[in-house]
Amino acid sequence: MKKLMSLVLAMLLLLAAGCGAPADDADAPVTVADGDTVGEGAVSFPLLIADKDGNEVNITVNTDEDTVGAALLELGLIAGDESEYGLYVKTVNGITADYDTDGTYWAFYINGEYAMTGVDATPIAEGESYALKVE
Repeated sequence: MKKLMSLVLAMLLLLAAGCGAPADDADAPVTVADGDTVGEGAVSFPLLIADKDGNEVNITVNTDEDTVGAALLELGLIAGDESEYGLYVKTVNGITADYDTDGTYWAFYINGEYAMTGVDATPIAEGESYALKVE
């Protein structure tokens, strides 16, 4: 009987310890600071992130991914909704811009020009710079 009670007590302690465990932060947005270099990989590109107040963060992204979107998703720097048109980016660097909520959105730029492709359809090209800006 003592062995059974010890086993039950041990199981209760394990269960109680598991209930107090912190939540998994795998989906928590990643934030970066100006001048940061993030990721690992053979390819590198500069990324400018500008919020609605014009505050800018310039970072360098290192990756082995083929597209800008895949690199940023892999690092947790962006999040959004998939649709038949591609990824609708709603959150960048922990900042959310949602047109349906506040009339703002994340605009994507390549070399200072408004991009004609989505972030998830844009191949990373040597010498190009990218930007995501709230508009």
